[in-house]
Amino acid sequence: MRLRVPSVPRKPSAPRIASVPPLALAGGALAVGFGGLYLAGLLVAGGDMDAGTAVRGVDIGGLSREEAVRKLEQRLGPAGSRDLAVTVGDREGTVDPRRAGITFDFEETVDRAARTHDADPISVIGGLFRSGGPVEPVVRVDEDKARSALGKLATSLDQKVRDGAVTFTDGRVRQISPRNGYALDTKAAVDPLRAAFLRGAPRSVTALPVRETKPKVTAREVRRAVREFAQPAMSGPVRLIAADRRFIVDPDVLGEYLTMRPDDSGRLAPKLDAKGLRAAPAVARPLSDLPAEPENATLHLDGDRVVAEDDARAGVQVTDKALGKAVLPLLTRSGTDRTAEIATRVTEPQVTAENAERLGLTEKMSSFTVNFEPAPYRTRNIGRAVELINGSVVMPGRTWSFNRTVGERTEANGFVEGVMILNDEFTKAPGGGVSAVATTVFNAMFFAGVKPVEYGAHSFYIERYPEGREATVAWGSLDLRFTNDSGKALYIQAESTDTSVTVTFLGTRKYDEVESVTGPRTNVKEPEKKVSTDEQCVPQTPLEGFDVTVERVFLDDGREVKREPFRTHYTPRDEIVCE
Repeated sequence: MRLRVPSVPRKPSAPRIASVPPLALAGGALAVGFGGLYLAGLLVAGGDMDAGTAVRGVDIGGLSREEAVRKLEQRLGPAGSRDLAVTVGDREGTVDPRRAGITFDFEETVDRAARTHDADPISVIGGLFRSGGPVEPVVRVDEDKARSALGKLATSLDQKVRDGAVTFTDGRVRQISPRNGYALDTKAAVDPLRAAFLRGAPRSVTALPVRETKPKVTAREVRRAVREFAQPAMSGPVRLIAADRRFIVDPDVLGEYLTMRPDDSGRLAPKLDAKGLRAAPAVARPLSDLPAEPENATLHLDGDRVVAEDDARAGVQVTDKALGKAVLPLLTRSGTDRTAEIATRVTEPQVTAENAERLGLTEKMSSFTVNFEPAPYRTRNIGRAVELINGSVVMPGRTWSFNRTVGERTEANGFVEGVMILNDEFTKAPGGGVSAVATTVFNAMFFAGVKPVEYGAHSFYIERYPEGREATVAWGSLDLRFTNDSGKALYIQAESTDTSVTVTFLGTRKYDEVESVTGPRTNVKEPEKKVSTDEQCVPQTPLEGFDVTVERVFLDDGREVKREPFRTHYTPRDEIVCE
């Protein structure tokens, strides 16, 4: 039989604390500290800018973006409108950055300065130990505006290159120093201008890029030219001889027409304006005494025989080229060596007392006189034409021209307004009355027996002229010309009074006699009556129109050699009543 022992009840045991590893304890403490730093970072990072962030000395740390932009605009905005001092070569100027399109971009500046805000604990807590530091402002440039502003700057500051030079004033030498040329490179100057704006130093001067041009004539060349030529040239007068004329030209006159021009290598060489010097009073006055044109011997008649006076004179001309060739070498000499004789161009007269007979100027070939009603304009114009014609020499085979000899009938040529025929009516025009001289020359030619080349009669008949044997002239449209086919020289004598003009041909007659035979008038036509209100109207009496033939008859030894017809058509001269 088993013995059972009763169980004794147990006391409850105290609760047991489990053991914690040391690393676990440390991690718990770290978790508590990290959370605190995170919380502190969030509190500190209330703004967008890191602490200590500054733009050009303006602190924007801890500010929001909007606050930072406003602060920069207030503090840096005025500095961005100040003119920038620049130089182009050695010239100074300023540029308004606003007109040049150069500005601060404060919003972009703030965006670059702002730190990145992430919510992760590391970024937040890192903000407790970061400092923003200095930040450069962002600059915006409008390229078109910048180049436009620089272009205007170039207009005022670009400097043209200047060659060294030597000039002469009042007989003194003046030196002009050379100078480099500078042209602003507007394209390359944009970046330096932007950099100057970014620096922001108000007193700094920025040298803008330029294209430089060096002078061709250097200062050294100027000194050489002065030493070797200019100073000797102005050291005293020059003495010149032309034919039998002697005269002096002083330095102040020489300097007025003297220059020094650079050649391709930049060497200065003297140049004399000989044409200008020739016209200067100091030169022109003594040379004006020289007979520029030759003068033929005076011919006159003793009966029908020609007598030649011993008064022919050669023409002596001083050309511009000859004057310059004489003067220029003298300018580097001194004393008596500054004297030279000018080469002259001598033109011998065609007719002299010695050669008149040899030329065949021995007798009167013909002479004709036209009488006219006196009038001041006729006297003046006829006398001027006679003056220009008298003494004309026509060598064998040569052609004489009225228009070429007398010239255009203008006031400058000595003619005045008179009455002439235009469009079948009398009218007023310069040179009126000269047709009397043309008619006289025509008849002298007719009876001298020489060959007509060009001639024309008046459109209607004028009673004081022989019908069918008269001529008129018009500048540029109608001339009176003849060729001397006599085989000898021909000399034209012309003279006039207040009521007549006479032309005589001297030479050697080819025919014993020349006669004129006038035929009957044919195709006669009666005139009309017209009324004119033209301011230049000249009253006109009526006269019939007609055709006529005049024959020139050549005689030798009393017998007829040949005949030449001259046919003329005259229109009716209508009656003109002026109202």
